[in-house]
Amino acid sequence: MNPQTGTFESWDGARLFYRTWLPAMPTKKALVLFHRGHEHSARWQETVEALGLDDVAIFAWDARGHGESPGERGSAENLGAVVRDAEWFVRHVTREHGFAQEDMIVVAHSVGAVIAVTWVHDFAPRIRGLVLAAPAFEVKLYVPFAIPLLRLKQRLFGAGYVKSYVKSKFLTHDVEEQKRYDADPAIFKQIAVNILLDLFDTSKRIVADAGAIVAPTLMLAAGADWIVKNSAQRRFFEGLSSKKKRFEMLPGFYHAVFHEKNRKVVTDKIREFAIERFADTFEPPNLTNGDKQGYTRNEYDRLRQPGPFWWGIQRFIMRTLGCLSDGILLGWASGFDSGRTLDYVYENKPRGITWLGRLIDANYINSIGWRGIRIRRENLEQTLRDTITRLHAEGKPVRILDIATGCGRYVLETMKAMPHVPATAVLRDYKPENVEAGRQLAESLGVRDATIVQGDAFDRSSIAAVSPRPTIGIVSGLYELYPENEPLRRSLLGLADAIEPDGCLIYTNQPWHPQVEFIARALTNREGQPWIMRRRTQMEMDQLVSEAGFEKTGQLMDKWGIFTVSVARRKS
Repeated sequence: MNPQTGTFESWDGARLFYRTWLPAMPTKKALVLFHRGHEHSARWQETVEALGLDDVAIFAWDARGHGESPGERGSAENLGAVVRDAEWFVRHVTREHGFAQEDMIVVAHSVGAVIAVTWVHDFAPRIRGLVLAAPAFEVKLYVPFAIPLLRLKQRLFGAGYVKSYVKSKFLTHDVEEQKRYDADPAIFKQIAVNILLDLFDTSKRIVADAGAIVAPTLMLAAGADWIVKNSAQRRFFEGLSSKKKRFEMLPGFYHAVFHEKNRKVVTDKIREFAIERFADTFEPPNLTNGDKQGYTRNEYDRLRQPGPFWWGIQRFIMRTLGCLSDGILLGWASGFDSGRTLDYVYENKPRGITWLGRLIDANYINSIGWRGIRIRRENLEQTLRDTITRLHAEGKPVRILDIATGCGRYVLETMKAMPHVPATAVLRDYKPENVEAGRQLAESLGVRDATIVQGDAFDRSSIAAVSPRPTIGIVSGLYELYPENEPLRRSLLGLADAIEPDGCLIYTNQPWHPQVEFIARALTNREGQPWIMRRRTQMEMDQLVSEAGFEKTGQLMDKWGIFTVSVARRKS
């Protein structure tokens, strides 16, 4: 089977390389392959032939910095950039080759498996199945304190590389495969320090939040793996919410399971899984009742129960010493989820009483959650600019509706920055003081085509009555504050009623947060109650949006996987 080759343009303009093995007859079924770290897509050739899936199209890409794709070897801006590349590759396969996500199975190996499962967790693709072969959730680093030392090295000396200690004899028992590995000029041994650290942090997040993943999954673990720990693979597997999952231990196998002596066992198991998945009716679980039962509801119920005593100590410290910080003091006064707190976090200027207060404030506003919030705003502004530009290029009017705008700063500043695009906006908020602040801001910026009014973001009829009909709807930072789904349904249906067919909806979500328990136990919301959030997995949020009549077309998120900004098209 001789592959065809091509390139696709990724999110930053980089042209990444890929191979395709197409069957003789047209098919709707597709397999997408993610290679191991240090390697490249050509290494899949023998596996493709051994699978013998003659009615399945197979696609394999070279991750940036690997094979024939550009970039420093083993390097990228961060691991999140590579995960985003995966999203763009799959969208390319859909757009250019005509294969729907619902007809795809993903097969991924080692570091590629971490990239693939992170993509599934963060972007919630509607794939048919997932095969994870020896996923590198926890790499065996034989140097004591390797991760802390690498963090220190990166902080002191900046970006750098480390050489892999892995020799071919620790990857496979097959001597011929060892020779091929050693002789392959496209295989390299280095990995960027930032990518290695991101791999560690991302794997920890994904293993801890495996319950967010519902895709049917086959896990293949190497029984004598020198490279990664099987215990982390087992923890991930046990946490999966998938109703169709299977864990297969490969006794005596080294890490390179696709190049081991008895690799036919591997391809047989994958073939069996693929045939089974393609034969099944595609019915992803309905998560729109996630507020009633399921993974994140269970977490929410746990957080509503009294916590251990040390959280009381934490609250006491925040209530006393913490009030030297202007930001923490504002949080206690107005709510840590309030618009005033967000404005303070966006300003990102530490203030407080004495040098100690400023130090506490700097630590507070640079916590990972608030850093993620600032990235969310950047992603929101970028998505809005891109959406405005696209609609204008298509000759469509730009009419914006933001149903919970605060003072509307990012919309007004975007309109101010794009005077060449005729645009109007209706900005709504339920607080009169936000409405007044928005009007003053619009006047100061000289934006005259924005109407700022008071309105309920959950009142379907009032949203639907907005005239003229908007072509862009926005709901940002609102749904995350409400654990129940029924208010969201009303709001989304109102937006669907309001937005013109083929118009766009921009919406945010918080599928994961590393401080969700700290927030619930130690902080209060705008109503003075404990700030207990129910996370929505990205799939749950996307299903609610789809249920209302929208089709998701794109997504941005921060590198920590906390906040997403998505855009969806209003179906005709």
